[in-house]
Amino acid sequence: QVQLVESGGGLVQAGGSLRLSCAASGLTFSSYAMGWFRQAPGKEREFVARISWTGSTYYADSVKGRFTISRDNAKNTVYLQMNNLKPEDTAVYYCAAAKFITSSIYRTSEYDYWGQGTQVTVSS
Repeated sequence: QVQLVESGGGLVQAGGSLRLSCAASGLTFSSYAMGWFRQAPGKEREFVARISWTGSTYYADSVKGRFTISRDNAKNTVYLQMNNLKPEDTAVYYCAAAKFITSSIYRTSEYDYWGQGTQVTVSS
């Protein structure tokens, strides 16, 4: 059974930091690209960051310079380090895994498995 389990969300003041973790099981982790998406109330789910099986990374413009995605294949875990958080970062953050990207890293339909999400709330 494939499972992606996010953790590390919570309440933080603007300017603070959080580190999200996503532990994967039931798949060959090193062969999957891993992504983070987020969804705020009334908004569509949006792309945040992606890391390929080779370690190449890509970020949404809104988080460049503040967020860092990384992976530890030995632990089957992907991380999202979030620094200098802003109220507009408030959302449910989802971890996702993709075996192949056939169209765009931004499309939710490209990802095969999803976690349950973890809430991040940034107070002003």
